[in-house]
Amino acid sequence: MVSDKLKFGTSGLRGLAGELLDGSAQRYTAAFLLYLREVGKVGSGEVFIARDLRASSPAIAADVAAAIAGVGLTPVDIGTLPTPALALHAMANDAPSIMITGSHIPADRNGLKFYTPRGEITKADEAGILAALPKAGGPFPPAIPRDAFAQAGDRYRRRYLGLLPPGLLNGWRIGVFEHSSVARDILVSLLTRAGAEVLRLGRAESFVAVDTEATQDPLFSARQRWIDSYRLDGIVSTDGDADRPLVIDGKGGFLRGDLLGLLTARLVGAQSIVTPVTSNSAIETKGGVANVRRTRVGSPYVITGMEGARAGSEGVIVGFEANGGVLLGDTVTVNGVTLAALPTRDAVLPILAALSIAAQSRCGLADLTDAVGLSHALSDRIQDVNIDKAAEFVRRLTKETSYAAAYFVGAGKPVGLSSIDGPRFRLSGGEIVHYRPSGNAPELRCYVEAKTPERARTLLDWGLKAAAEAVGGTR
Repeated sequence: MVSDKLKFGTSGLRGLAGELLDGSAQRYTAAFLLYLREVGKVGSGEVFIARDLRASSPAIAADVAAAIAGVGLTPVDIGTLPTPALALHAMANDAPSIMITGSHIPADRNGLKFYTPRGEITKADEAGILAALPKAGGPFPPAIPRDAFAQAGDRYRRRYLGLLPPGLLNGWRIGVFEHSSVARDILVSLLTRAGAEVLRLGRAESFVAVDTEATQDPLFSARQRWIDSYRLDGIVSTDGDADRPLVIDGKGGFLRGDLLGLLTARLVGAQSIVTPVTSNSAIETKGGVANVRRTRVGSPYVITGMEGARAGSEGVIVGFEANGGVLLGDTVTVNGVTLAALPTRDAVLPILAALSIAAQSRCGLADLTDAVGLSHALSDRIQDVNIDKAAEFVRRLTKETSYAAAYFVGAGKPVGLSSIDGPRFRLSGGEIVHYRPSGNAPELRCYVEAKTPERARTLLDWGLKAAAEAVGGTR
């Protein structure tokens, strides 16, 4: 039996951990592999598995391994490593892969991210998996996977060795907020090799759900104390499975994910950017590239947009989301280091890009926002919302002009609306307020843009408070 509460969201299949462990993880895994056989993408016959540090991840990984063996393929376990490390290693071995992770969502939830031998699946692939579910079979007996943890971890570290030349970060003091990120040791290793003095901060032995876009989360309240106590030039981290970066400057400010994506595009010499509508609206004018394509939120949509850019011969392509996860569409050479294309969200590359540009420009991380010239943008979310109420709220804002006009009395007059992915309002002063229900958690996200950081903070506070009054939930 497959849980009817599991669904594909912005990146992968998500739901409560118990819903995956009721046999659903086995059946979705089998359906994924049956679908790959049907379309001729099963690859070498091996299937690689990795996981984050959630308490439920080892048991789900065991179910996934059983299903892989049950359909006649060989499971290979690479342990607790970043999602991009899994994708990189599997692609190099012409193999599909499955990441067990709930990314940034609460610890009682989990998920599966599926990869073909060429990279992360698209929405069309998701439809193929769902169509194959009735033929999935199961339950499958336990299987013992082959271990490849050392090889996969080494491949990912070697990918970025030299991207920051030895000594580039001499004199820098950088904190690594470790929590339960599977990239914590890799980040410490790479930054130390580049000459930084690295301080390990906030390591957790049990899973911590870190949303890198939720900048008001109490999890980040220690940042100024850390900066002042250790005289830090910045703090870096990722979400749980290391496909979303976090960069905090030496003044305690957050570098927005879309800024990190744009800095990465500049570092690799991209000619095209593919990014969702939630990324900063000034990218078209300040991005410094010839082509910008906008999509809905979610890496499958970004991947489809990158495929369109490739078909249009639009040069070196970089995709990124407002959360900062960067997808490298082409093989590039940076600082003498060749980076193979990696079409899945990666947190390490944008972190290294920001540090590289700041160090080479002899400026602080806090100077990068003004240097690029993007408008001031912030985002956060309301948690524990009633999904039906959130859907009705979004519908009314989008469809009922009088409701929207009355709703925005406390913020400004709406003069424009885009509904590519949730209602995105442009106000009379040029400011932006955008609401979008999460695709994989009971959350409502709010994104704002304004001319000053103070006005952006005021607008975000208003946007969260007004929405919470309409849909409930907690901030």
